[in-house]
Amino acid sequence: MNPTGTGDLKVDRGLPGRLSDVPRAARDGERHGYDGCWSGEIDHDPFLPVLLAAEHTARLQVGTSVAVAFARNPMTVAHLGWDLQAYSQGRFILGLGTQIRPHIEKRFSMPWSRPVARMREFVAALRAIWASWQERTRLGFDGEFYRHTLMTSMFAPAPQPFGFPKVFLAAVGESMTELCGEIADGMHAHAFTTPRYLREVTLPALQRGLNRAGRCRKECQLSLPVFVVTGETDVEMAAAASATRRQIAFYASTPAYRPVLELHGWAALQPRLHALSLRGEWDAMGALIDDEMLDAFSVVAPVADVAAALRRRCAGVLDRVLPALPPTLGEAAVTEIVAGLRSQPGRAELVR
Repeated sequence: MNPTGTGDLKVDRGLPGRLSDVPRAARDGERHGYDGCWSGEIDHDPFLPVLLAAEHTARLQVGTSVAVAFARNPMTVAHLGWDLQAYSQGRFILGLGTQIRPHIEKRFSMPWSRPVARMREFVAALRAIWASWQERTRLGFDGEFYRHTLMTSMFAPAPQPFGFPKVFLAAVGESMTELCGEIADGMHAHAFTTPRYLREVTLPALQRGLNRAGRCRKECQLSLPVFVVTGETDVEMAAAASATRRQIAFYASTPAYRPVLELHGWAALQPRLHALSLRGEWDAMGALIDDEMLDAFSVVAPVADVAAALRRRCAGVLDRVLPALPPTLGEAAVTEIVAGLRSQPGRAELVR
C-alpha cells in the first residue's frame, strides 16, 4: 500500500448542529488552526451549518460528514453542492453516506436497494448535472436508479470558477471502501475503526478500488475521526475515558460494525452490548469496554502528549484526522494539540 500522497496531515473539527452555535465554533476552529470543519446529519440538517461556517471563516474547508444521500435525490444535492461551492469560493466538500435500510425506508420514506451500485450512480448523476451547468450542455443522465434528462436554461445555475465540489463517501465495509477508491475524492472512515482494521481491511480495499480505476493514492483522501481521552487533571481524564467507553460500546452494539470486533476477537461482546442497549443500560455497556479496547479505538494521553500520539496513529495512513477532543478541554489545550499536529510530520508507517 502506498503511503498517503497528499503530504501534510490536515486537522479537522466538527460543527454543532444548532445553528446559533455554528458561527462561534467556525471562527474558533479557524483561530485554533484547524484545516476544515464538518457538519453531520444527526438531529439537524447538515447543510445549513456549512453555509454559516463558510460565511464566518475565510480559510477553513467546510463540508458534510456526512449527508444521507439516499434521503435525497441527485438533483437536490447537486443544487446544494453547487451553491455552497460558489458561496465558499471553492472550500466546500460534499460528504455523502448511505445510512442503513431501516432509516432510509422507515425514517425518510425513500427506496433502498443495492447501496453500493446506487451510490455509484448517485455520484455519476451529480457530476453529470454539474457538467451540464458548467459546460451549458444538454443533460442526459439515464441510469438504473436515477434519471435526469430535463434541464432548461431557467433552472440551470450559472457556471462558476471554483470547479465541482469534491465528493467524499462514507464507508465501513469493503465493497463501499473499494467504491471510494474508484470514484470518490475522499473517504470518510468511521470512528469505530482501529489501526489494525485500517491496515488490514480498509487500506487494501481502498487500494483495490484505486487500482481498478487506474488512480493513485493521492487522488482519494482518507479521513478519520479519532476518539481522544485526555484532560488537564486526573478527574478530567477519568471523565473523558468514561464517556469514550460509552461511545465505543454504543457503536460496538450495532451489528453493522461487528467485522471490526471480529478482527480483534471481540465478536462475542456484540450481542451482550446489543441486549443492554435495548434496555437502555448505557453505563453498564461502557463498563464492558476494557482498557485494551479503549486503547484500540482511541488515543489516551495527557494533553502534552496527545499530538505526538495522534501523529503516530495517522502517519502514512491518513490524510485528514478529526480528533474527538473532550468538550470540556480548555482553549489553550486545544490550540496546543492542533499546533502540535500541524507542525511536525509523523513517521511513514502505522505504528500502532
